[in-house]
Amino acid sequence: MSGADLRMARLFDKASGRTFITAFDHGSTVGPRAGSENALGVLERIVAAGPDGILMAPGIMKLAAPLFGFRGAPAPIVRADWIFNHDVMKGLPGPLQDPAQGEHYRVICSPRDALEMGAEAITMFLIVGTEKGSAFADNVRDLAAAANEARAIGVPVIVESVLWGARIEDQRDPELLAFAARVAAELGADMIKTTYTGDPETMRQVIAGCPVPVLVLGGVRAATPEPVLEATRGAIAAGARGAVYGRNVWQADDPAEMCRLLRGVIHGEAGAAA
Repeated sequence: MSGADLRMARLFDKASGRTFITAFDHGSTVGPRAGSENALGVLERIVAAGPDGILMAPGIMKLAAPLFGFRGAPAPIVRADWIFNHDVMKGLPGPLQDPAQGEHYRVICSPRDALEMGAEAITMFLIVGTEKGSAFADNVRDLAAAANEARAIGVPVIVESVLWGARIEDQRDPELLAFAARVAAELGADMIKTTYTGDPETMRQVIAGCPVPVLVLGGVRAATPEPVLEATRGAIAAGARGAVYGRNVWQADDPAEMCRLLRGVIHGEAGAAA
């Protein structure tokens, strides 16, 4: 077992074989949204709620490192790249509400930088459907280079393979999601974070074509917990190995309770999902 394999295995619950990760990396692209203004206070509450991992941008990881300094703490995961998807980009031509999402991509942190911060894994995007093919090719090049470096130093790579380019009309297209997940795995991803198709049968097809564990992302915040829980149940039934949720946790009316409910669905904890 390599160092990357060992670190990845620690992200997954021994009994359920699944993982529940909370994403708190949104501030690097959209700034302080409601519920995230007091970054360290929010992270302290998330840590106390007991997810298996927490995804953060490098600057927040630097500030929040002391919160993870105890046995049994969630695994810190660092976002190693960046896209410009702030509301200021709205109104540009294209089929999406925010057509520039994913069109402006940069790597901001190397795997070695993340390891030196204390990260247990890194996360990077693979964005399908960009206006220019050269943007996708550059994304592939940067991702492959990071995956090679990460493997050499023992850091697992979670690739967020998404349909966010300006050419995409349906961000839940099962065929394209399967394409994106498989490409990411072929480039060296240890895990995939991707969009739930909305249907267990089509999601099963996405997962069947991907040789590494697939996790689902949360997307926009739901008004109540039930749509999120129901989508999670569907993804797990399709074979997903877990979920990476952000706004549906830290923007929830009761983030700790939302974590409890999600842990119940993902890990099958008795009474937790009632």
